Amino acid sequence: MSSIQSTIGATARDGLPASLVLLLASSAGLAVAALCYSQPMLGVLGADIGASTRVVGFVPTLTQLGYAFGILLLAPLGDRFDRRRIIVAKAAVLSAALLAAGAAPGIGLLLAASLVIGLAATMTQDIVPAAATLASESHRGKVVGTVMTGLLLGILLSRVLSGLVAEQFGWRTMFLLAAASLALTGAVAWRGLPRFRPTTHLRYGALLASLATLWRRHGALRRAALSQGLMSIGFSAFWSTLAVMLHGAPFHLGSGAAGAFGLAGAVGAFAAPLAGRLADRKGPELVTRLGATLAVISFAAMAFAPMLDVHAQLILLVASAIGFDLGFQGMLIAHQTIIYGIEPNARSRLNALLFAGMFIGMAAGSALGALVFAQWGWMAVVVVATGAAVSSLVVRTMASAHDVL
Repeated sequence: MSSIQSTIGATARDGLPASLVLLLASSAGLAVAALCYSQPMLGVLGADIGASTRVVGFVPTLTQLGYAFGILLLAPLGDRFDRRRIIVAKAAVLSAALLAAGAAPGIGLLLAASLVIGLAATMTQDIVPAAATLASESHRGKVVGTVMTGLLLGILLSRVLSGLVAEQFGWRTMFLLAAASLALTGAVAWRGLPRFRPTTHLRYGALLASLATLWRRHGALRRAALSQGLMSIGFSAFWSTLAVMLHGAPFHLGSGAAGAFGLAGAVGAFAAPLAGRLADRKGPELVTRLGATLAVISFAAMAFAPMLDVHAQLILLVASAIGFDLGFQGMLIAHQTIIYGIEPNARSRLNALLFAGMFIGMAAGSALGALVFAQWGWMAVVVVATGAAVSSLVVRTMASAHDVL
């Protein structure tokens, strides 16, 4: 116990040890990757189990809804119990759910497993507040940004990996590999993470009720959740329909090519520490507006795709993916910097509310993207994504000028 206390003390003075930051970042990345493995595989997955495009679109939707509900119902427990124990328990459940998804004989069990995957993947929302708690105030933006780089790379590179694995070895293999990675993550986290003291002794019911109190009390929290949620609609509408769009004319590309687009988005993940440092120095409000503006431009640029040949369209899609991922991730880091400074003893609950808004937006974006793509095609998805990004920018701009929320 003394070694744990000394580690935390050193963290407060000098910043986190690199090994601990690496553990936090990699654990967050592997956990959140479970939310995205299915997306590039939807084209081959649906054909293999005999599910329609519309029905198979509910796989990522249920995963993201499970994540949103898990954030609200489970993430607040990080303020009440030792976060290390919570992280390890969720890793075990997540591993089991991924095994069930890989063994699913049909769409029914796969949908149920997807919901549980979303619930258990909220271990990421115990890891990020843990990093914020361990970091000193002067380095919090940088440390959170670094851990978020791991988380965001998990989201983006998971698409690359799952697309390639599904194409070479089948979609079930991807779920089995993911299950093994989470089992290993849980074991390493048990040995490598320090214990965390609870910051509240509220009972579970009172802990959940306090979420409503925090929501009413802090306008900055409401603005952050609404703005990030709106941006998430466009982000998810793009990524959840990209594989199906590339599978059809004029591209006729497989799951590997669709997953490879994650490499473009991964470029943006490396901007997370930069966004954190900029938020520390210049203030997070500036970062939110810059990020939203970049996302608007990137989404809107895709409207010019029909005027280009196939090769140029792919280049435009890659450039747009880099741009809006940079904007999305910069906004998220800035919003976290804002809310972690509101009430230090309620960081898990504040983080839960921010990410609940974000993943409700993600789920809405997946469902809306699948619907408009099926009815009107890819350009309708571009319109939805651009409109969502513009709305997010309006929230940030108006809320900054007039405290209306």
